[in-house]
This record gives sequence, C-alpha cells and structure tokens, in this order.
Amino acid sequence: MSTALGAWGEKAAEQDVSKKVCYLDTYGFQPQNMIAQSQSGTGKTAAFVLAMLSRVDPSLNYPQVLCLSPTYELAIQTGEVAARMGQFCDDIRFKYAVRVPRNTKIEEHIIIGTPGKVLDWATKYKFFELSKITVFVLDEADVMIATQGHQDQSFRIRRFLPSHCQIMFFSATYDEEVMQFAKGIVPNPVLIRLKREEESLDNIKQYYVVCEHKDEKYAAITNIYGAVTVGQAMIFCQTRKTAAWLAEKMSRDGHAVALLSGELTVEQRIAVLDRFRDGKEKVLITTNVLSRGIDIEQVTIVVNFDMPVDAQKRADCETYLHRIGRTGRFGKTGLAINLVGSDEINTVLRQIEDHFGKYSFLLNFSTFPARIYIIHYNLFKAEFEKI
Repeated sequence: MSTALGAWGEKAAEQDVSKKVCYLDTYGFQPQNMIAQSQSGTGKTAAFVLAMLSRVDPSLNYPQVLCLSPTYELAIQTGEVAARMGQFCDDIRFKYAVRVPRNTKIEEHIIIGTPGKVLDWATKYKFFELSKITVFVLDEADVMIATQGHQDQSFRIRRFLPSHCQIMFFSATYDEEVMQFAKGIVPNPVLIRLKREEESLDNIKQYYVVCEHKDEKYAAITNIYGAVTVGQAMIFCQTRKTAAWLAEKMSRDGHAVALLSGELTVEQRIAVLDRFRDGKEKVLITTNVLSRGIDIEQVTIVVNFDMPVDAQKRADCETYLHRIGRTGRFGKTGLAINLVGSDEINTVLRQIEDHFGKYSFLLNFSTFPARIYIIHYNLFKAEFEKI
C-alpha cells in the first residue's frame, strides 16, 4: 500500500476497497489518482460513482467525467448505479456511449461507455472534448486487456486527458500485465491491493460433482434446476457451442432458460439480461462474456458446466473467481457447483483449490438431487420461509 495513505492506510488495512476509496475521496484529501484491486460484490461501483458525482459542476454543460467499461452490459449497470445515486444530486445528467446522430454536441456531465465507442465520439465525431474531462474511471481493467483493442483504445483516450484529471483504475486481479497497463494509464497513484488470501470469496460454498460425460452433466443440471425453488441460477460454459446445445436441450425438455453469448447484438444481450432480472427465466446459460461484474441480486447458484481453463488446459483461476462471484453478492451467502470429470479432480480443480486455499466438497452423483435441495434450503432458509 502506498505511503500516500499515511497513518490512515495502516488503520484501514483490513477494510474493504470501497471504504478506502470513499475515505480518500471525501475526508479532506485532494483528488487522488488510484490503482485499486477489488473483489466482486464489495461496493466498488458505488464508491467510484460517489467520486464521479462529487467532481461534477452542474452549471457547466459539457462532459466532465468519463467512465470506461469493457462491455456495454457493464456500462449499463454502472449507469444504473450512477442514476440511483445521482437522483440526490440536482441537475447531474448522464449519457451512455451508444449510437447517436452525427453533428451532435453532448451536454451531459458524465459519459459511460466502452473504449472504442468513447474514442470515436471524442476523436472521430468530436461530440465532446477529452481535454475538459476532470475524472477518468477505468473499470474491470483485467478484462480490457483480454478484449482485443480495448487496451490500445484506453491508452489513446488517456493521451488526450488534461494533466489535472483524476484517474481511477480498478481491477479484480493484478498480474504483471495488468500492472504494466495500470502504470501506463495512472501517474503517481495511491495503491490499494488485496493480499492473495483475500482474493477468495468466503461467503460462497463450493461443491463439485463428478460427471464423466455430457449426458451426466445434463442430468446434474436438471437436478439443480429442480432445487432452485428460490432465487435464480447462472450456468457457465466454456464455448458458445456448448452453451447453445445446453440451452436448446433444456428448453426442449420444458425448462425456462435464457441464453446469452457473445454473438448476440447489444440490444439482444440487454433484452436477455432484463428478462432474467425480471425473473421471467429461472436459469441463465452463458459463456465468459458474463463472468465479470454483472450484478443480479437474486442469483443464488452458479454452476460451472465446464471448468474455466486457459489455452494450455490449466485452471483459469481469475475467470473462476469472477464466475462464482456472480452469487454471494454484497456479503450474502452463495452456492457454486462445479461439474468435473474424474481427470479434472487432481488437475484443474486442485489447481483452483491450491490457488485460493479453499476446498470444494464432493457431492455424490447418486444422492445429488436430495443433497443439493438440502444444501440450498439450509443456505437460503430465510428466503424459503417467505414462500
């Protein structure tokens, strides 16, 4: 942690990132450039939105704050948080970076969008001036690196910002590549990092079921579907092909499921998410496109139909953390179930357990239906009692 935090930094070492961000931004500190690591569901978005709102001068009718997200879904979600908090700030207006007519001058104070669209608005169409931006937030930076073009576009945006602009850079993980990205974006930052043992989500109970082939995985999924009598479930597949196969098979068998993957248009993806949030489908099947940042409060179970792996077939621990982080939001209890082949127990699953120092519990396939119902009931007893 940077010495810029002073004595407060030592006292706050055990507090979550959102408290540190809010403290630096509201208790007598000058605006600080920041590189921060934050777990899922800790209130990070609310923290940086507070900073964004506090820097706006509503009397100036031009963009003053810019927030970049790696996907349009995350941008919409950030905007929804900003709109709820901004209702208490008179005259602050927001704009999403989506398609707009040419020759349009933007007068809203806060722009939220993806790097490519924002760059086009500012440099190609001249809708607003980056030189007038006073706060620049870059969220989910590790995803920016993984998305083709986003990193370069972020650097190009950064070059047009004024020297006095406050820059806040957030990422759930910080390997060497992310740190190099951060150093290229943020000058003289305060650093807020989690210890490795803090990178796991203690409030999520993790289990695994041994399934030797796709049909056994499907049988496990249908049993999980029957157990979700409260809340909703998200199922992660490694490929679009598997996700489409699973969604089609479940729909054909009469289960109410939604499918979201990268080939859908922005409008289609938003429509799918809205239906799921409204409870029209109990299960959302997706790929890694939704493993980062999306908050759907009623999700109680996350299932890894396929374990996340990299190109070398080693466990992708960062993606695993983000996937299971879709449940257990904001300190609530969550449930994660991993469907693994026997060959994955001592490889992928073990690598994940060793990385986080947390171990999954075996659910026997033959007694799985009853066990999963009991586990779900015990974890969410208060919700069951409302039925």
